[in-house]
Amino acid sequence: MVAFQLLTGRTRHSLSGRWRSIVDPYEAGYRTFYGEPWEMGWFSDLPLRPGVAEYDWQKADLLDVPGDWNSQDPKLFFYEGSVWYRRDFQHEIKNGQRAFLYFGAANYETVAWLNGQEIGRHVGGFTPFAFEVTESIRSGTNSLFLKIDNTRNRSAVPMTSTDWWNYGGPTRDIELVETPETFVHRFGISLQENEITGFIQLDGPLSEGQSVSLRIPELGIEQEIESDSAGTARFQFSAEPERWAPGAPRLYDVEIESGADQVSDRVGFRTITTRGSEILINDEPVFLRGISLHEEAPNRPGRAFGRDDAQTLLGWAVELGCNFVRLAHYPHDEATVRRADELGLLVWAEIPVYWNIDWENPTTLECAESQLEELIERDRNRAAVILWSLSNESPHSEARLNFLKALVDRARQLDSSRLLTAALMARFVEGGMHIDDPIGEYLDVMGCNEYLGWYYKELDDVADVPWSTTYDKPLIMSELGAGAVAGSIGDEETIFTERHQARVYREQIAMMKKIPFLAGLSPWILKDFRSPRRVLPGIQDYYNRKGLISERGQKKMAFDVLRRWYLEIED
Repeated sequence: MVAFQLLTGRTRHSLSGRWRSIVDPYEAGYRTFYGEPWEMGWFSDLPLRPGVAEYDWQKADLLDVPGDWNSQDPKLFFYEGSVWYRRDFQHEIKNGQRAFLYFGAANYETVAWLNGQEIGRHVGGFTPFAFEVTESIRSGTNSLFLKIDNTRNRSAVPMTSTDWWNYGGPTRDIELVETPETFVHRFGISLQENEITGFIQLDGPLSEGQSVSLRIPELGIEQEIESDSAGTARFQFSAEPERWAPGAPRLYDVEIESGADQVSDRVGFRTITTRGSEILINDEPVFLRGISLHEEAPNRPGRAFGRDDAQTLLGWAVELGCNFVRLAHYPHDEATVRRADELGLLVWAEIPVYWNIDWENPTTLECAESQLEELIERDRNRAAVILWSLSNESPHSEARLNFLKALVDRARQLDSSRLLTAALMARFVEGGMHIDDPIGEYLDVMGCNEYLGWYYKELDDVADVPWSTTYDKPLIMSELGAGAVAGSIGDEETIFTERHQARVYREQIAMMKKIPFLAGLSPWILKDFRSPRRVLPGIQDYYNRKGLISERGQKKMAFDVLRRWYLEIED
């Protein structure tokens, strides 16, 4: 099942903390014998035979959850493979209650056992999932075992080659969540002109005509709705809420009740459309003053998670003068999206269809669609999210076009209220740059990654490069920039110095001002981030140095260059 959206109002038990862990590069925890799997394994907590034990959970190393293993133990810095986790916890069974284990995310493939019984498997490193444990949980002590494998493979999403660190482990919160027997599984709500429309989906024993209550107290709205035989209650009614807008993030309490279940959420109401080359929020044109960011922790090594990290990263974006962030190249923590909702920052949300996926493999498409579905279901009620992005820098082919068209169709089925985009690449044509990627026909907004003045084109010529496109659609320049080592001031001609990076930004800004169909940009990138591809000693040292802020929080000169232009646009 798709992980339920609503945790507010439910009984929840955090399983965060120190977990026992065993690194397992040879998959020994499955107890194989001459290649044949045995019924026992490390999840059974039993020796191979009485008196023979080759592991000991009581003496196993400790790792923090949530957290990636790469940044917690120097021996695991480059490790890719399986790591086993164990946590014992107490629970008291309550009559009429169901129990679920909820995972914010775990990278990449997760298998879970509770009290020796397998409870579920999940593939995908950045989206939430839940396993029901009503039948396997018991009163008293329970033992939860996880096998998490971050091995890269060609059929995966993303596949074997990326430009970010492959952090492994349970990188977001794990919680035990209790619900009534029939509960509100998910809901969707949006504003269409002057009508609020949506649905509420129940899960559990269902019968046609079950009563569902929807309340928005600040709007004086209280609706009683009846579900159909599938447990779906649909609604549509007139309302005139104050609109959520960038910089003015009006949010309303939405309360839902059905039987014994009562949940709530904070929701904003706004519209998002396009008109020619313009993006319209609440029917008003908006220029997206953005920045891209990876989910890299701001104040420590490793993957970012939680509200504090979100506040720091998005706080830097606000300081930069942004009204928009591109959350690359995968779904970021829910805490980040919710904080953007509260700050009034528009969001580009992305799935990791990155570079060259196995386009002709049905399993790969199924995995991409699953991650898209889990992302949309989690964030469908966040007003901040205006764009679902379906890919990044993927090379042209007929198979790739069919793959992305399938994602376009699935995204529109799941959520027709938002715009679709992808980070494309332009072609060099005589005299300039041209965007005519075939998938552009099916998107609402074009994204484009370009590094003029860094990877190609003489820097002196960048400001005068003309841009054209086949499509009458808005363009977001989704990546641009240059690398620099913080503190290496240097001069404008020497690469990897702050002055050179600042000059690249000045020339890029001069070019941006001349693109008539430009609706915004999200330069690459807010903060330096770990990447195994970036090996230049003394300069990169496994960091992509294109950040406007260093991994230690130092702002580079280009930060002020971009900030001054954004403030000029805002004024």
